[in-house]
Amino acid sequence: MRPAPLRHLLLPLLAALLLSACHGRDETAQSGGSTPEAALQASVDLLKAGDFNGLWKHALPPADYANLRADWSRHQRDPRPISAEDRVRFSETMQKLTGADAEAKLYAELQPKLASMQQQYKDQLPVLVSVGEALVKSGVSQSKSLSDAQKAQAGSVIDVLAPWVRQTPWFDQAKAKQAIGVAVATARKLDLKTPEQLRTMDFDAAMGKYATGYAGLKQLLGIYGLPVDETLNSVRFTPVSSGHGHAVVRVDYTLLGKPLSTESKLVQQDGRWYSEDMLDNARKAHLQATQPAPAGTAGSAVTVD
Repeated sequence: MRPAPLRHLLLPLLAALLLSACHGRDETAQSGGSTPEAALQASVDLLKAGDFNGLWKHALPPADYANLRADWSRHQRDPRPISAEDRVRFSETMQKLTGADAEAKLYAELQPKLASMQQQYKDQLPVLVSVGEALVKSGVSQSKSLSDAQKAQAGSVIDVLAPWVRQTPWFDQAKAKQAIGVAVATARKLDLKTPEQLRTMDFDAAMGKYATGYAGLKQLLGIYGLPVDETLNSVRFTPVSSGHGHAVVRVDYTLLGKPLSTESKLVQQDGRWYSEDMLDNARKAHLQATQPAPAGTAGSAVTVD
């Protein structure tokens, strides 16, 4: 679970981070970048380090970062109720992932299903992936938090990822065993016993949990042939234009061996450079977070993500 503002900001943030390279470590301790390229580069350094708190602090001007933290605290003070079913499901899932001999038990449960699933779905997988690809593209095109440039870039990324999904040996037993080990190790590091913990942790603690989950996700993707850091390391910048507090940077990178490119717009504030789309989304999310909730929604149940 996370507040709506972070939900709306996460996708454009990750989209912007795909348009960056790994330099500028002196920039990571500051808000924004001294140049447009440095702003993008420092974001990737922080992402690779798993420093989500530092990433938000760098990606937003100080006042907007303060608003993000305040919005988080405001949400935490007035949580909507968690259903009994969600609480039970959460507890059972975490116990399965963190209990004694979790890796062996989960693999013993999964192993007999893998061969059956491969036989059942190997011929259907290309069709299922194509349907999923169409649904994801439709969701991207209808997104209100992505700019036209980000939508176009997301479409290009989906075109590269879809063949990877079709060709990846999802039912391979050795890879499944590795993936279970990563999932169990990650769940134990998260150390979450109840869904209420997600509601009561402060912003800094939550960002730490996000970092743990993200590190586990990168390991899982690596097992199945998608090295995230390799893609981030491949990014190269070419300045396109700069003037009157606005800049455009061309970004070239490689995803699964396929060259991709796009352009990123940045804006200068108080002498520092920030992603224009990211800043716009942060401010829209803050406005939404500070508006009164619609009548009749205060007591509605929350689904545990």
